[in-house]
Amino acid sequence: MNISHLKLTNWRNFRKVDVNLGVRTFLIGPNASGKSNFLDVFKFLRDIASPGGGLQKAVNDRGGIPKIRCLAARKESQIEIEVHLNEIKNSRGKWIYSVGIKQDPRGYRLPYLIYEKVTKNDKLILERPDAEDEKDKLRLTQTHLEQINANFEFRKIADFFESIYYSHLVPQLLRYPDQFVGPPVKNDPFGRNFLEKVINTPEKTRRSRLKKIEKALQSAVPHLKQLTDTRDERGVPHLEAVYEHWRPKAGKQREEQFSDGTLRLIGFLWAILDGDSLLLLEEPELSLHSGIVEQLPVLIWRIQSKRKRQVIISTHSADLLSDKSIGGEEVLILKTYKEGTKIQQASDDKDIKNLLEGGLSIVDAAFPKTRPKDVKQLNLFDD
Repeated sequence: MNISHLKLTNWRNFRKVDVNLGVRTFLIGPNASGKSNFLDVFKFLRDIASPGGGLQKAVNDRGGIPKIRCLAARKESQIEIEVHLNEIKNSRGKWIYSVGIKQDPRGYRLPYLIYEKVTKNDKLILERPDAEDEKDKLRLTQTHLEQINANFEFRKIADFFESIYYSHLVPQLLRYPDQFVGPPVKNDPFGRNFLEKVINTPEKTRRSRLKKIEKALQSAVPHLKQLTDTRDERGVPHLEAVYEHWRPKAGKQREEQFSDGTLRLIGFLWAILDGDSLLLLEEPELSLHSGIVEQLPVLIWRIQSKRKRQVIISTHSADLLSDKSIGGEEVLILKTYKEGTKIQQASDDKDIKNLLEGGLSIVDAAFPKTRPKDVKQLNLFDD
């Protein structure tokens, strides 16, 4: 499945959102405009649908309804999410899932549903509250999405949401996982257990992916060869590679000796190759040389052409957006106002559209619109 359209009401920074999403979507905007919060919509749906999750946990993990609801909401206290989904292998498999949430003003102040709807090919197959909900209001503290005995007719949606993958690998976590105390983060988005995930992948698949990653690394780290996985004498998993240098015999290195950029690139490439679900990438350009960053959009597109995988990417990188293959319909611009953040497709801006048609890239046509108005005030700190 792919998500083709998203509507939001009162979600975090966003008072209203109504945008199309492509197979490849780039989010751009100033700091604190809501790029991470936009990605969190999809993680929220994943958390509702995941085993051990559900509506109550998904909301509580984010600090409750007051932390999620847009501060500019004023009179409207409900949060609403609507996603349009298309089945990749079935042109008639078109779904809409929508949910509205409020907080009980009394008692335990639990989040509850004001509605939940599912349609398939314009046919309504779920509409809540239903008669059973009216008899027992406590039922509205759970979505049917999270209940196996209730989501049979639209389990494809639940399975799709559950498979959504967010990746933002932190090299220090990968190198020294035992140095960071506390329980692991669900779904391991920061890579604390990345090496365990790699080594637990079926051998044939694992070898194939590492070979592809090694080939891709040649342009970034030309001295690094023979990337493979291994375990030490204690059974702890590692990544290992031969590092060629001036000495006759090349030396082997493990992940603790790899640069941040190398580890970030390995994590990025593994995430792209790992499955065909919606992939959320946050600032993949971090720690990477500009020449490598410029190649990321093409690399994503090549893999997408085979896997049909949808990718949503937040970025601050002019290098990443310099690729002229990126169309205006693939870019969402976040703009901040006193009443919250608004999102606009770059191709809907006449000025940007004209510049793109004139041969400019997204970075030349759209990036200036993300520049903070008062950025020059930073000069006040000069001596």
